[in-house]
Amino acid sequence: MDPILHHYDASPFSEKVRIVFGMTGQAWSSVITPNIMPKPDLTPLTGGYRRAPVLQVGADVYCDSQAILDELQRRSPLPGDRGLAGLRGINLWADRLFFQATVPVIFGELGHLTPKAFIADREKLSGRPFDVGAMAQAAGPMRVQWRGHAAWIDDALGEAPFLAGERPGLADAAAWMNIWWLKGALPDTYARLTAGLDQLEAWRARMAAIGHGVRKDITGAEALSVARSVRPADPPPHDRDDALGLSPGDPVVVMADDYGRDPISGTLVAARQNRLILAQETPDLGRLHLHFPRVGYIAMPGKT
Repeated sequence: MDPILHHYDASPFSEKVRIVFGMTGQAWSSVITPNIMPKPDLTPLTGGYRRAPVLQVGADVYCDSQAILDELQRRSPLPGDRGLAGLRGINLWADRLFFQATVPVIFGELGHLTPKAFIADREKLSGRPFDVGAMAQAAGPMRVQWRGHAAWIDDALGEAPFLAGERPGLADAAAWMNIWWLKGALPDTYARLTAGLDQLEAWRARMAAIGHGVRKDITGAEALSVARSVRPADPPPHDRDDALGLSPGDPVVVMADDYGRDPISGTLVAARQNRLILAQETPDLGRLHLHFPRVGYIAMPGKT
């Protein structure tokens, strides 16, 4: 069964996953989800979680690119990646520190063109103002930060073609996200901020040539039909030493700790050191297993 990615083409977090499909040459199905609410073909799968991307494998639903990359690595390990511990750290650096520098650089220049509906959606998602004026003021200092992050990639490459060595790996996918986003949104600004970073630019060209694997477009209705037709896969064993003392069968609420804090409730299937799996019984789709990372997410016993 091919994995199904619920995403939209301009999403930098989705690009991180798409490039991994390209690295593995994997076949996958694409469902385009709107970049703002409502998302009628996504939220029935996720219990209300609305951030993109989301990976669906049958009736198993992986929320957040951190959980998605973990699962893709488990299914099809990439050469050069000897373990996930350091890679998870690189992924969080890209998702948070580097991303937080990229946002004001881009919207500081393009904020005046941003649709009001998008601004209103992001304000609801983050719980704070989407202030394009403040981003414009922050853009100058953040360009310095952005170039510093880009220089880390340039330094880390050395003489190697990829961060993972001779072949690309998850570290490359994580680092690629913000490079791809700024280059596509503001090519002139990207050129100024990467001037002299020759290793980075050569790496960017190699990464761009990888592509996205074998993509097949399907509809949201088709993806929902897939979930409806199967049962979730057998879960991994539960961690009996879970720090919250959770046990399978407990009611649990989970939410992101940064933004998009919509509480998602379900019944615990398994708590692992790096993954939390909740079951939901839905009238239309049947039983679903929702997979969330532990780092970057808050889990609480009980119901919403």
